[in-house]
Amino acid sequence: MTVAVHERGATGEAAVAGLRDAAWTDVASLVALEAELFPHDPWSEPSWWSELAARPRRDYVVVADEVGLLGYAGLDHGGDVADVMTVATAPRARGRGLGGGLLAELERRAAARGAEHVMLEVRADNAPARALYDRAGYVLLTTRRRYYQPGDVDALVLRKTLSGREIRDA
Repeated sequence: MTVAVHERGATGEAAVAGLRDAAWTDVASLVALEAELFPHDPWSEPSWWSELAARPRRDYVVVADEVGLLGYAGLDHGGDVADVMTVATAPRARGRGLGGGLLAELERRAAARGAEHVMLEVRADNAPARALYDRAGYVLLTTRRRYYQPGDVDALVLRKTLSGREIRDA
């Protein structure tokens, strides 16, 4: 399966071919990719089971090809404000717009459930993620000093106001 990212709608949201809801059968692959991407603080297998069990409040999507997972993303639906729990792209899939497509899908799902804003935290030293969120229109609300351990890395708390109609109707 070739994963294609293409543009859709007037807002320029990326759409990801092959994107689907995460399933219980994805847990082992999620754990493995998580450990590869976040070796100092990966989510454990019990954490993933707990996250998937929290549906429908939690919403996780994955993209995979014949080799395995290419990326995943998750959202917590909290009413007027939805929180991005994670957005991750496998190293072999980077540079194709997959992260932007995953983020756009989370925003679409948040808007469809009535959220007016999406919030997230990002490591201050994660330049690729910060660039993704900047391009997507997120703004800095506050900084949580030395939030991420180990390393005493700051967390940047970002928010995007969903413009409504164009995201809901995309």
